[in-house]
Amino acid sequence: MGFLQGLLGARKLLLVICVPLLLLPLPILHPSSEAACAYVLMVTAVYWVSEAVPLGAAALVPAFLYPLFGVLRSSEVAAEYFKNTTLLLVGVICVAAAVEKWNLHKRIALRMVLMAGAKPGTLLLCFMCCTTMLSMWLSNTSTTAMVMPIVEAVLQELVTAEEEQLVAGNSSTEEAEPITLDANNGQLPLELIFVNEDTSAADFASLMHKNLNGVPMMTKPIQTSNRHQGKKQQEKPLVLTQGSRNQELNRKYRSQHDQMVCKCLSLSISYAATIGGLTTIIGTSTSLIFLEHFNNQYPAADVVNFGTWFLFSFPISLIMLVISWFWMHWLFLGCNFRETCSLSKKKKTKREELSERRIQEEYEKLGDISYPEMVTGFFFILMTVLWFTREPGFVPGWDSFFEKKGYRTDATVSVFLGFLLFLIPAKKPCFGKKNDGTNYECSLGIEPIITWKDFQKTMPWEIVILVGGGYALASGSKSSGLSTWIGQQMLCLSSLPSWAVTLLACVLVSIVTEFVSNPATITIFLPIVCSLSETLHINPLYTLIPVTMCISFAVMLPVGNPPNAIVFSYGHCQIKDMVKAGLGVNVIGLVIVMVAINTWGVSLFHLDTFPAWAKVSNITDQA
Repeated sequence: MGFLQGLLGARKLLLVICVPLLLLPLPILHPSSEAACAYVLMVTAVYWVSEAVPLGAAALVPAFLYPLFGVLRSSEVAAEYFKNTTLLLVGVICVAAAVEKWNLHKRIALRMVLMAGAKPGTLLLCFMCCTTMLSMWLSNTSTTAMVMPIVEAVLQELVTAEEEQLVAGNSSTEEAEPITLDANNGQLPLELIFVNEDTSAADFASLMHKNLNGVPMMTKPIQTSNRHQGKKQQEKPLVLTQGSRNQELNRKYRSQHDQMVCKCLSLSISYAATIGGLTTIIGTSTSLIFLEHFNNQYPAADVVNFGTWFLFSFPISLIMLVISWFWMHWLFLGCNFRETCSLSKKKKTKREELSERRIQEEYEKLGDISYPEMVTGFFFILMTVLWFTREPGFVPGWDSFFEKKGYRTDATVSVFLGFLLFLIPAKKPCFGKKNDGTNYECSLGIEPIITWKDFQKTMPWEIVILVGGGYALASGSKSSGLSTWIGQQMLCLSSLPSWAVTLLACVLVSIVTEFVSNPATITIFLPIVCSLSETLHINPLYTLIPVTMCISFAVMLPVGNPPNAIVFSYGHCQIKDMVKAGLGVNVIGLVIVMVAINTWGVSLFHLDTFPAWAKVSNITDQA
């Protein structure tokens, strides 16, 4: 029995050792570049799927196996690990770090909640819109980690406000004290939720160990200060630990309606983060991997950039957001939209009014917008405008003002603005003296908007290595001829219409991505889909774009992606709730993506023809 337990404990180590040995006969019995490349691809894929080693570490396998088997030179493999997309990510992370450091996301979220009020239907729509907007520019994981504490606080207000109203009614001379966390009822104070200090992330890291879809969490863990010591047990906010999750799972709701509201709002955050990530090319790591792979595979194609992707995906996200809101509302809150979405003040209950009052107090605690927030917001808007206007397509962009064309990309903009954030001081520059003779605080030498330490905390280096490993695999598949061989094996699908081929590919990746991380899934399937499209003479974008989007629809299980795990850890929903709601969102997304690629996608990307840049790539591979 002890021996079996030892084997079970060392199963990952055994898998790391046994998989390369079991697959080794392939390159030995078939000494060719295709077989050697297939061996490296299978070993890396097994490591990714099983997570026997960290995803970033598994991505380094091609760096030493390709040179050993003679597939690629070491210098050629090394060049694949740092691309233009990496620089784009660096600049985006700089702006994201500034947003989180100065709590601009918190101001935006609370303001939108105030606009919605405390009605469940409008609150659901407001939180979904807020999360979607943030997730366009930040990672899905980071956005969910930012918004969920706010959602949890609002839910606690909705559930406990009536009890607090009774307390306030019994006290004629004193106002009811602010809600604090009690050991018996688990109430969560807004004051503690938003404390954001440096602390160990061990509890959350264990939760996130399963999957790493998109850029990892960029928010700092929540921690309380050590102000009260003594015999009395210290009050702590609910954090993402196993004990608190179990406590939440045993939560006693005052009514079935309260429980459904909590389930609905919690799950909607994860789905809205996924929808928002689809909207921009920088929203998720899957779209970044697609962009770099597409640019490497088809260097002559200049059709996919920030603007064209946004024009295609924004209607998808908007339609999907509205339909998903109706789906979640019908599933958990019923069809009484008039009651749950009414904006009339006369129909508000006392506890809804009290909840709105508390949220208003929290927003007022932020005070007036600060100078760093204004600078960050300005850079945020400026970066978006420069991305859109670089090559809008229908009119000449600012890139046309330069003599040499094609030298500037979206990464140029993001890195330049990110660099400036390291220089601009976090306090207004002030010179001279006040009228009373006292000096202004000198702006020289003070801390900038972001420091290198802030950048280091938020930069997802594991994803950078993972993306580089995917580029290396794709380069090896192309140079060895493996991608051409795979495409020839799929000629049996030539009898199917192009829309059916795309639909089958989307359904396949939607199933696989529920159990395998999104970056690993897209890295494995991109070369296969490219070869399939070229072999069947289908515009590669007709299959690549829907597949890339459908890979993000891992919304049915807690292990599907980190946002799902974060939401599940709060204890409001069970796995059956996630499967039931996530299946509907998955089907909604698949249908909308297929409709989009066959309607406005055709005119936007000219998908009705097999482009010349794909023919050139196909000829190069065969040669």
